[in-house]
Amino acid sequence: MENITFKFADLHRHGPAFYDFLRLRKEVFVDELGWDVPHDDEVEMDQYDTPVAHYSLVLSGGAVVGGARAMSTEAIWGPNTYMLRDAHRGKLEHIPPTVLPDEIASPQVWECTRLVISSRLTTNDERRTCLRLIVDGLVEQARARGAETLICLSSHALMRTLRQLGYEVTRIGPSYRNDEDGRLYAVLAMPAEFSTARREDWAPAHLPIAPAATIAARAV
Repeated sequence: MENITFKFADLHRHGPAFYDFLRLRKEVFVDELGWDVPHDDEVEMDQYDTPVAHYSLVLSGGAVVGGARAMSTEAIWGPNTYMLRDAHRGKLEHIPPTVLPDEIASPQVWECTRLVISSRLTTNDERRTCLRLIVDGLVEQARARGAETLICLSSHALMRTLRQLGYEVTRIGPSYRNDEDGRLYAVLAMPAEFSTARREDWAPAHLPIAPAATIAARAV
């Protein structure tokens, strides 16, 4: 498996990878989980897929088997900011405003969304490797632009797996049960640091990292 990272300006460098990522999102979020999100018969694409978004995808044999999206919590595109801030403002039907305790807008905090792994990866090792490559790709992009912390809305199960991979993940908001798929979700935060495996492979220049507990100090 290999990781690729890009934003809209670089889509042409990776052939159909972005469209295949949208196709995978539709398979998982719409067909499997039953989410009420914008889609057609082939792909899922929402209001946060814009030129301010960054992407980290994983390929296996040339096929997209996983990916995620990230953007600064200062991001604005038209009437939208980022997903959790819009939810905090009561703009998203299926995410309660209370899930993000404080509104955050800081170039040092990035939000990660639409994390997906293909069901074609059937073993725990394959799925863990895919997840690690996705998240390390997000960390790489965020760190390069001065970010210190990543946040995401995710399941409790993912928090446990991320910790096993060496990410210092904490929960920063209350849990809620999604009325579409029945799963428990909460906002997670972690320093923009690579996985244990990535740190063991090479030692990138260290950036000062703010503890997740200090995020609230940058709320607006």
